[in-house]
Amino acid sequence: MTYVPMIARSPDEGHRAATPLELFFDLCFVVAVAQAGARLVHALAEGHVGAGISGYLFVFFGVFWAWVNFSWFASAYDTDDVPYRIAVLVQIAGVLIYAAGVPRAFDANDWTIAVVGYLVMRVALTAQWLRAAAGERGAARRTAVKYAVGLLVCQVGWVVLLLAPDGMRRWLFLVMVVAELSVPLIAERQHQTPWHAHHIVERYGLFTLIVLGETISASTIAVQSALDEHEALGELLPIAAGGLLLVFAAWWIYFAVPAHERVTGNRSALPWGYGHFVILGSAAAIGAGIEVAVEQAVGKAHVSTSAANLAVCVPAAIFLAAVWLLHSRHFKRGAAQQLLLPVTALLVLGCAWTGGHAVLWAGLVAALAVAAGVTLQHRARSAA
Repeated sequence: MTYVPMIARSPDEGHRAATPLELFFDLCFVVAVAQAGARLVHALAEGHVGAGISGYLFVFFGVFWAWVNFSWFASAYDTDDVPYRIAVLVQIAGVLIYAAGVPRAFDANDWTIAVVGYLVMRVALTAQWLRAAAGERGAARRTAVKYAVGLLVCQVGWVVLLLAPDGMRRWLFLVMVVAELSVPLIAERQHQTPWHAHHIVERYGLFTLIVLGETISASTIAVQSALDEHEALGELLPIAAGGLLLVFAAWWIYFAVPAHERVTGNRSALPWGYGHFVILGSAAAIGAGIEVAVEQAVGKAHVSTSAANLAVCVPAAIFLAAVWLLHSRHFKRGAAQQLLLPVTALLVLGCAWTGGHAVLWAGLVAALAVAAGVTLQHRARSAA
């Protein structure tokens, strides 16, 4: 493997697919996702809803945004040579450091370890952008330099956050979120980086799959642990079945439309990419909610049945609504197809008040929505 100049790849390149290094990168991110989900479970099970949700959103943003920055850069500049691979491996090390710092950030508002991990990721990415700038000319070079400068400014901001009093950190975190989200908007104002539509949609799809897989894994472990301790099969089986139906439906609904046909430029791609914070965050939270429902069913959670049901139904409803808003609605024809997912989201949310079998009811509603969507799509094709 020899060194080559970092020149942008063609956005029209045929048969572009995720690389083994990208898949490895995604799998390492699962550690951080699992840590965030575990802390959310603990907070919700103890009845600390507000603190749990806010803490989860904060730590999950760090996971999401680091992944987004790497993925879009790789879509445009993946040279797959030794320097590139080493830089990505350094980013992976940063991910693992960040994951190790999640519990402290979540529970004690101590962001030291998490920020150190984040800085490791960002230093490597900044070096990648500077290397891209060295291989580019004109507007493309200026865009790469803007990215590098923006990342450096944000890194200084994260260090300042560590020095701030505890009471100010969460407010400063929100300022840093705005700053981070602004970097691509500023950098790409005059020149769009040549990301690959098929590739970037595949990357988001693969990460969604991994998050859904983590949801199934966490739920399975929770059910197994409860059975080992309580043997409460009658209480746990409906939760397990409903949770599985929810995840199956989430997978089916997310991949039901060809998103790459709409993600063709920054005007559509940036809102779509940013909006996946809601999709991915809610997908991971479904698993956390199922764990809370399991703990409540066996008497380990200090929350009511309705609160445990809401822990599952709220993120499931948000997932359905977000998928519809971001891309499904652009491919639906007719009132029935357009209303299917929003109505399903409301029905799933309403299942929270159906008692002890709420998760099962929510799963059945989601599964019926999939069946209805397939039927409506078949009828539309037959009529055409």
